[in-house]
Amino acid sequence: MFRTALTKAASYGLRPVLTSRTSAVAMTRSMGHGPVESDAEFDARYENYFNRADIDAWEIRKDVESYREEHQITVKGTNVPEPILQFSELNIPEKLMKEIMRQKYEAPTPIQAQGWPVALGGQDFVGIGQTGSGKTLGFILPALMHIAKQPKREPGDGPTALILAPTRELAQQILKVAEIFGKTFNIRSACIFGGAPRGRQMFQLQRGVDIVIATPGRLIDFLESSVTNLDRCSYLILDEADRMLDMGFEPQIRNIIERINPERQTMMWSATWPEEVQALARDFLKSYIQLNVGSLSLSANPNITQHVKVCDEDEKEDKLKELLMEIRKEDEHKTIVFAQTKRKVDWLANMLRRNDWPVAFTHGDVSQNRRDLALDRFRTGRAKILVATDVAARGLDVDDVKFVINYDFPNCVEDYVHRIGRTGRSGRKGDSYTFFTYENASLSKDLIKVLQENDQKIDEKLMEMSKFSRRGKNSKFQQRSDRGYGSRSGGSYGTYRKSNRQFSDRDGYDRNNSFNNTGWRNRDDNRGKYNRSLHDEDW
Repeated sequence: MFRTALTKAASYGLRPVLTSRTSAVAMTRSMGHGPVESDAEFDARYENYFNRADIDAWEIRKDVESYREEHQITVKGTNVPEPILQFSELNIPEKLMKEIMRQKYEAPTPIQAQGWPVALGGQDFVGIGQTGSGKTLGFILPALMHIAKQPKREPGDGPTALILAPTRELAQQILKVAEIFGKTFNIRSACIFGGAPRGRQMFQLQRGVDIVIATPGRLIDFLESSVTNLDRCSYLILDEADRMLDMGFEPQIRNIIERINPERQTMMWSATWPEEVQALARDFLKSYIQLNVGSLSLSANPNITQHVKVCDEDEKEDKLKELLMEIRKEDEHKTIVFAQTKRKVDWLANMLRRNDWPVAFTHGDVSQNRRDLALDRFRTGRAKILVATDVAARGLDVDDVKFVINYDFPNCVEDYVHRIGRTGRSGRKGDSYTFFTYENASLSKDLIKVLQENDQKIDEKLMEMSKFSRRGKNSKFQQRSDRGYGSRSGGSYGTYRKSNRQFSDRDGYDRNNSFNNTGWRNRDDNRGKYNRSLHDEDW
């Protein structure tokens, strides 16, 4: 047993740790050695096999199945290595370990714990997990180890590692992680995306880089103009593969992959596992191991407490101000406010500035320089509030975002899950607040499913709305093509609004569209307009 364990550990760079002399003697006997007569003799013989100062990883490994069950980890494939539960189990250079500690990582996340042994062993890999799961470092660290083992890059060589991402925001976030840890090996990285001048990006590629992080369209542009090549590439990452396919990048992805050496190592990361992503994996990955953390369907991060309030459109401005006043009382109050349109983002940002809130904003019409400036102000805390469209929902990676507010509900529940996933990252707790109007009634059933999966409190009005909603199939829970806001003649929306008036006394909803007993703001509450607690039952 111990011989097998040692062989498996060595295959992905791990070192067994034995603190018990009894277990050590058992190991030596199983390997064909006689009894050890003294600790000194044993230490001299097997000093390369164990380190008594480290954590007893083999004892922890007895609970591997319990660990997987606790973190909802499922794995498919052959020769699946066991997870690593402590950074000390990684056989990586000391300078890289010091950088991990400097960045205040305490322990591997579940997707890192199971994914690193697979990636470091050179196997193809599909990782499916929620946002904020630590996947970026999950593929950057193996990439650095892979690059460090390759021959020195020569002038004219293309990158060794290629990471494809759906948006420039996500690509820039990946670049930051690559630069932080890549400096320990003097590894160069470049970020290639559309919407920015080609000149600087072209210069970086021609100078030579080890890692290219790119959106598919701009990379195709540079490949077809011979600015760079993928002849040397042997490590490929497809990040947020489902999102790239949703955005129509499949032809570009296939074009790019066909230019890469088929002997490469390929890893694919996705939040969901639809048929389109499965087909891509079948076509381009070899004997891959599939790792799922959580459900295969889209689900919200369980570290996020979700608060949903049904209200009218004209009530949202006052409710936002009330909520921000309460959030300001918290020790950590960095907040993202999502709106559905660029015009709404502009309006919200101006309204909040007029009320002396430190706010930054971003959307698709904001220039790249202004967008970078806004995100930098938000990350550094000079602006505590960021107002954004969905352009930031998947690209923004700021660990200390405590609150997410959906001022407007998105067009599908999938986008809702990705929005609220900007909080509760890296094991932290977070809160999301959502204003859900009657115009969103067709999405009520799907939203309730997300809430129920994580045992969240559900607004009675939302439950009532779902009973009158004719359809609720606006997400990957059902067919993506089945979208809409009810029928043109009014449909479920009109029916529910009429019915809701009939229960005004019971539900605390009066004919003037103001909440009474069950709303955020109780008009009979003597504590004042902005004096509700975030922990009140109204949420």
